Amino acid sequence: MPVEAIYARQSVDKKDSLSVEGQIDLCRKFVGEEAVVYEDRGFSGKNIRRPAFLELMQAVESGQIQKICVYRLDRFSRSIADFSRIWETLEQNGVEFVSVTENFDTSSPMGRAMLNIVLVFAQLERETIAERVRDNYRHRFVLGAWPGGPAPYGFDLTKIDENGRRVSALIPNEKADVVVRIFEEYARSDISLRALARSLTQQGIHGPKREAWDNVTLSRILHSPLYVQADESVYWYYLTQGFQIESPPEAFDGVHACNMIGRRERNNHKSGASCSRMLTVANHAGLIDARLWLRVQEKLEGNLQLSRVNAGKYTWLTGLLKCGKCGYAVKVGGAGKNGKHPLLCSGRSNFSNCDGEIYVDLSELEAEVSRKIKELLSLCPGETLRPTVREKNAEELLSIDRRIQRLLDALSESTEVSAGYISRRIEQLHTERETLLSKEVPDCRETPKIDFDHADFAEKKLIAAEFIDRILLNGAEAEVIWNI
Repeated sequence: MPVEAIYARQSVDKKDSLSVEGQIDLCRKFVGEEAVVYEDRGFSGKNIRRPAFLELMQAVESGQIQKICVYRLDRFSRSIADFSRIWETLEQNGVEFVSVTENFDTSSPMGRAMLNIVLVFAQLERETIAERVRDNYRHRFVLGAWPGGPAPYGFDLTKIDENGRRVSALIPNEKADVVVRIFEEYARSDISLRALARSLTQQGIHGPKREAWDNVTLSRILHSPLYVQADESVYWYYLTQGFQIESPPEAFDGVHACNMIGRRERNNHKSGASCSRMLTVANHAGLIDARLWLRVQEKLEGNLQLSRVNAGKYTWLTGLLKCGKCGYAVKVGGAGKNGKHPLLCSGRSNFSNCDGEIYVDLSELEAEVSRKIKELLSLCPGETLRPTVREKNAEELLSIDRRIQRLLDALSESTEVSAGYISRRIEQLHTERETLLSKEVPDCRETPKIDFDHADFAEKKLIAAEFIDRILLNGAEAEVIWNI
């Protein structure tokens, strides 16, 4: 036989919020002491993914409930969309709905009308609260205070006095040295995100949320302006990235870091593509010198442009292997039961237009090609070179040229005031560039011979591509077509 039910919910214990026990006591006055109680503690009313609530709805659909009583409608649901679906279920199963506070009962037409009106205002209140939270978050952000949420890696949260107000700020903790190390090591030309992540994990340095590090975690830290000692060069960098900057150029003092809100548009890295993102100078000091931070950003941007450079993880011959029968590329699979990598013609696997079989042992092929490449390298004479100043300072000159280009891009969309700042900064960069070009040319040097055995995977791939046009595989035979 169907019974009456009481539903009570409280997300957080507050002084001005009626407890679950208080809600149940008030409801009993309307449905009696025999009512079945369903209660959810610590769950928000903005969605219906609540254990006791779902259990109650199962009882409704199985015909076990004839009436539901709640202290207030928002204890049951704060969403019009959710409640409209719930109300259809209640009506289909002949279940009445009673709200103690709003004083309505859906067993009458007036009660049903009141229900819809009250529900509209319940959702309006929730949306108004959410808007106030967003406005407060943005206000703290514009002021340079930490806008909210847990402290980022390398910092702890604290309170500071600022213009007679107590505001949130970040202070470095024991992980700050790890952050500095991450930037310094990644700025080296010979280390990748993957290699750096592996190194940190192997040394027992715990990541922000788990023990192991990964590329994504490192990338987020390296991209973040929360760590930079932001000077005017950082201002120009973000201006040319299309950011809405809330602080004037003179606020970028080379000491304080920056706060950022908004999401990056993944598929658009051009100037002006990120106008929905905002930046402001923060009230906490940065950890990373601006020149080092910008060098890291340039390296990260290079990763985006060269995402497929080292595709092929099983052999440095990837891209050179071709089917000797149809000419299509040969794919390398993971190690099989015998530890060998199977080779498969893509013309056969993708297009079914080749019946060729490949039985070549990849490790034996690599060994023979490696032997021949080392023989060719030994015949190459060393060269005596006199490097130009441009070659010696190529990395720094390239960095300056990129910064000048970004400033020129920003100049077309700048105001009269910011145009003056941009023009002066371009002039300063041109002076730096001329100073580098005027330095003395270094002594002649002899280029060292390439040691193929000690080259890394990517280097072997590049060397092989220089010497080899293609390698034709057919059955157990391999024919190397050399570029010599």
